[in-house]
Amino acid sequence: MTPPVLTDAYELREAHVGPGDNVAYLLTCRRTRTQLLVDAAAEPERLLALAREGDAEGRLALVVTTHRHHDHVGALEAVVAATGARTAAGELDADHLPVAVDRRLADGDVVEVGDLRLLVRHLRGHTPGSVALVLPGAPARVFTGDSLFPGGVGNTRGSADDFASLLADVSARLFAELADDTVVHPGHGAPTTLGTERPHLDEWRARGW
Repeated sequence: MTPPVLTDAYELREAHVGPGDNVAYLLTCRRTRTQLLVDAAAEPERLLALAREGDAEGRLALVVTTHRHHDHVGALEAVVAATGARTAAGELDADHLPVAVDRRLADGDVVEVGDLRLLVRHLRGHTPGSVALVLPGAPARVFTGDSLFPGGVGNTRGSADDFASLLADVSARLFAELADDTVVHPGHGAPTTLGTERPHLDEWRARGW
């Protein structure tokens, strides 16, 4: 298990779940112990254990779903039923989730968990309603779902229009606004930084995926 990230303001834990190495991220406010889960992807018992690791009472307040695909919502119904957590997702993906969505997210919205405030960035292309969450700090962190990975943007299934849209949003809403030391936490696999990926934007644009 990856060791937690501990700062004065928050604790960040992760669990790799399901056959696709999905990464679910648990953010705990250190003062209030309130928790936010990014993507209840699979293996609900592991995710509930992760919440209890972050706080013995498992005070999960909100589950944010980065996008509608099944491998990112497989445990959502069970986790919500067990915890009573509220749900949030991008406005254009919300109707495709297996549970009712309490809050429909748009670009520029702010999600709060305890004392923490995360900025919502709408990244169109992998799905119509894909969102990322930006957690300020030194370094900042961005939870990108399947919109940005080490080595490129997410799968747009050969659609030139969707690829152009996703690359444009990632460029304008992440790379143009955040520092190179910003840590990218993708929905699968290992993290990276914007500084590591920034020199390759033109390469991605030229190859078209």
